[in-house]
Amino acid sequence: MRVYISGAITGTNDFLERFKAVEDRLASEGMSVINPAHINSHMPKDTTYEEYMKVSFCLLDMCEAIYMMDGWEKSCGANREYGYAIAKGKMVMLDTDTLARKKSVDV
Repeated sequence: MRVYISGAITGTNDFLERFKAVEDRLASEGMSVINPAHINSHMPKDTTYEEYMKVSFCLLDMCEAIYMMDGWEKSCGANREYGYAIAKGKMVMLDTDTLARKKSVDV
């Protein structure tokens, strides 16, 4: 299965490392992974936010699933990717660390 990673990029300093860690974990589980943080790091410096989003939607179209990283809810771009994925009928995978924290809070 091919999976697109979604999470906060704008306003964070460690996004390349965080996305790479998720990419490595998913790949170790046998998934084919699209890491938009890595791909976007090769875009021209004058690429606009909306151009990044267009690229992201094209990459997401290549996948069967989207993996929502911890904290994605606070990211405008990740929310847009989530909505796009839902509209396209993609499988949504939530970060297991996020689920564990939510369950421990609910108990």
